[in-house]
Amino acid sequence: MGEVDLLREGNMKEAAMVDLWTEVETHQFNPALSPIVFQCIINPALHGISTNQKVVDETVEKLKKVREVYEAHLSENTYLAGDFVSFTDLSHFSYTFYFMATPYASLFDSYPHVKAWWERLVARPQETWCRNGTSYSEGVRKS
Repeated sequence: MGEVDLLREGNMKEAAMVDLWTEVETHQFNPALSPIVFQCIINPALHGISTNQKVVDETVEKLKKVREVYEAHLSENTYLAGDFVSFTDLSHFSYTFYFMATPYASLFDSYPHVKAWWERLVARPQETWCRNGTSYSEGVRKS
């Protein structure tokens, strides 16, 4: 099997798209998802702190704007940087994985292209090790 170029360094335009969507993730996507993940999973499980619903509600509103941008982009592209899986898709995996185990996972249902992108990512054989043979939300909730 040949080497996989997840950064798309052989093509300047594709490499720029990988960089662009990695920056969008860092400055828009993760800040919109992480408070929900922390409030619904990490704080209760690791710190015994109850979910701060005010923080979650405020974040859900921010997340709507981010999802709209992703929905528009993914309506024209199979994956974030184009019609190929790249580093940026895989780097979105961790927070999205845990977000999908929260009670707010259904928020993706209103964005069919975002939901389809996520479903393509979790269906990849390389991602199954994360799920240990269970659905991703069941696996997280059991831990």
